Amino acid sequence: MARVTPQEYVEEVLSLVERIPRGRVMSYGAVADSLADRSGRNSARLVGSIMARHGGGVPWHRVVNSAGRMPPGHEQEARQRLLSEGVPLKGEYVNMALASWQPGLS
Repeated sequence: MARVTPQEYVEEVLSLVERIPRGRVMSYGAVADSLADRSGRNSARLVGSIMARHGGGVPWHRVVNSAGRMPPGHEQEARQRLLSEGVPLKGEYVNMALASWQPGLS
């Protein structure tokens, strides 16, 4: 399987984020894991960097850290968006047990 270029990886990350259904979330690490086989990359930090630089046009609020913490500096807006979509929260965090989504699963 051919490896993708860095720009293609950015596009694959954004494409995957666009597919996260309303009311569901993925962690940065889950996004990285989902794309690792094709890209050879597997870094939650890289996904976070891509989201910070290029994620404004996709549902960025649906990507959180593995504990369910919303994007730093955007917690209030992310919380409002997630609540409007019916994402279950536990205090200030997303309830990952209930809200996590993986490609290919409902």
